[in-house]
Amino acid sequence: MAPTHVLRCCQRTLAWIPVIFIAAVVCWSYYAYVVELCLYTIISIGEKIVYMIFFHLFFIMFVWSYWKTIFIQPANPSKEFCLPKVEKELYEKEERPENQQEILWRAATSLPLYTRTGAGGVSIRYCDRCQVIKPDRCHHCSACDMCVLKMDHHCPWVNNCVGFSNYKFFILFLAYSLLYCLFIAATVLQYFIKFWTNELKDTHAKFHVLFLFFVAAMFCISILSLFSYHLWLVGKNRSTIEAFRAPVFRAGSDKNGFSLGFRKNIAQVFGDQKKFWLLPVCTSQGDGLTFPTRLVSGDVEQQATVTLQQEPSNSAAEVPESPVSESQNCLLSSEQNANHVAEHQENNTHTPAESETIIISIESES
Repeated sequence: MAPTHVLRCCQRTLAWIPVIFIAAVVCWSYYAYVVELCLYTIISIGEKIVYMIFFHLFFIMFVWSYWKTIFIQPANPSKEFCLPKVEKELYEKEERPENQQEILWRAATSLPLYTRTGAGGVSIRYCDRCQVIKPDRCHHCSACDMCVLKMDHHCPWVNNCVGFSNYKFFILFLAYSLLYCLFIAATVLQYFIKFWTNELKDTHAKFHVLFLFFVAAMFCISILSLFSYHLWLVGKNRSTIEAFRAPVFRAGSDKNGFSLGFRKNIAQVFGDQKKFWLLPVCTSQGDGLTFPTRLVSGDVEQQATVTLQQEPSNSAAEVPESPVSESQNCLLSSEQNANHVAEHQENNTHTPAESETIIISIESES
């Protein structure tokens, strides 16, 4: 039987076959469009120039975003999510799941964790393979053999895991590949019809033009459905995994737990500066380890009211709640301020100094 590392090496080599196939199709499409169509088939000089300019614009942006999606390494949990040496040894020696969870709860006391696993959402998410406590929205990829921050899915067409570090590049790759195919299909159509009806003489360019239209139309249809689905996910602030399996919080599972509203959901992926949205450069918000939540309670289909009060410190037997991260404070501050103003106008009274209470009303998304 071959050693494990040899089999792993063969798997990694074979995983590049889909990428090589896409690269070959793109190279042929460049030759067919630029040489066979623009140089040998189109007669008008002005039409050639216009087609060549727009074609190269879409081609460059498509290749750029595809390159970034492939070669940007997936982000992994930081060292703070690894178990300390003592707790790690205790965890490995312990056989009872209940005692293992107690060890994980002690180690996760200071970590900004809001998602759970298991019945009732009482268990800490831990990866036995990578031996790390999983941050929120982090999952283990069996193909990459690592835990990936905000993992969406493993894509064989880019031979990489799509997650926090390259999700924006993946969306742009879909967008520019769709534009690339649409432009080719739209500009080739008239010459496709002329070759098909024999208005143009049979030349060596006929095969390339006919086949180019079919390939562009086929890829256009398939990419359009995938691109539309991921745009919907971005607007809802969900990953593909979360769309099929809702994340579990302290109060239970909530498919809209990370949704902050359409604009803020878009900003989490593409950033605050709109001038960089269409460029495959890193502008995503956050560090991939912590994410703002809606802080909803039980029923997500109804309006939820959450009261945050200052309470005395927990006893030694209780596990303290994880603190709200700075990124959550930043993104939720505007909503809290708006609620403060509304309360002040309605009541015209001040909250007593003995207890500081913040009322947050959150409308659940349909």
